[in-house]
Amino acid sequence: MVKLMCQQKGRKTFGPEDDAETIMNKIIAVVGATGAQGNGLVRAILDDPEGGYTVRALTRDATSPKAQELVKLGAEVVQADNYDEESLVRAFTGAYGAYLVTNFWAHMSATREQEEAANLARAARTAGVQHVIWSTLEDTRDHIPASDPRLPTLQDVYTVPHFDAKAEADSLFTSLGVPTTFLRTTAYFDNFAGFGWEPQRDAAGELVLNLPMGAGRLSGIAAEDIGRTAYGVFKAGQEYVGKTVHIAGEHLTGSEMAAALSRALGEKVVYRPLSHDEYRALGFPGADEIGNMFQYYTEHTDYFTGVRDLDEVRRLNPALQTLDQWLARNGDAIPRH
Repeated sequence: MVKLMCQQKGRKTFGPEDDAETIMNKIIAVVGATGAQGNGLVRAILDDPEGGYTVRALTRDATSPKAQELVKLGAEVVQADNYDEESLVRAFTGAYGAYLVTNFWAHMSATREQEEAANLARAARTAGVQHVIWSTLEDTRDHIPASDPRLPTLQDVYTVPHFDAKAEADSLFTSLGVPTTFLRTTAYFDNFAGFGWEPQRDAAGELVLNLPMGAGRLSGIAAEDIGRTAYGVFKAGQEYVGKTVHIAGEHLTGSEMAAALSRALGEKVVYRPLSHDEYRALGFPGADEIGNMFQYYTEHTDYFTGVRDLDEVRRLNPALQTLDQWLARNGDAIPRH
């Protein structure tokens, strides 16, 4: 097991034997460091050795191949669990900043996600972290109440639990006085390569993209760009503390997504959207949840895309990828059924 090596800069007296690099570098603790978002931040920090930050990568299993790959790249890797508040306090101690993320899809429970968020918020406060970035989303009930008869109410009180529960958790950080930037994310381009969003062949053998977006636009982003944009927020110092930052990589219609997939796959992809009810009726675990999410995206396209200023995101992350750029690197991973 990799041991935690705390560099408690606020508690240690530095002497002549300490070099300037050790003194200036601020530790960023990254929750979910081997996951989609956290890994992007870990690599952004490691790719910028002169940036003034070092990374402490948190993972539930510090001996896993993904964790050991980060060790080889130069990261400090520590073991911590979102359900173990004491382990989080230990991992955050001595860190200047912390990136906090939860994975709803590991359990599909809003209650458990809020338990994680509460542990993260309390641990950050206890450890005295100076800048937290909390990966969050909108509360869809601000636009579509859970009582709306057009779609099912989920987990008793939610419209889209993996959105709404994160939004509810925002207040935990505020009430505890944790200096937080609320990073409102969006759908991953990566979903085309592993979350059921890939084109499907119809009876005639044609590749069809059937996401239930109607004529609306979907805000998408490469998962790694979430972490890389978060690094831009940390580098801005205290400028974004107490603020909400909405991010995306591109806003695209279904037809535009199908065209990008056609270019990447070298085969025509046709956009033929399902209705929201048809999508919810597909019956896979979470179909209701995803169907409700797409109904929110579709009916409130102007709001959701409007608050995500791509120029502002690009200022934080100059290498922000479009869907075409992401597909050029990852198109081979897209299944063709």
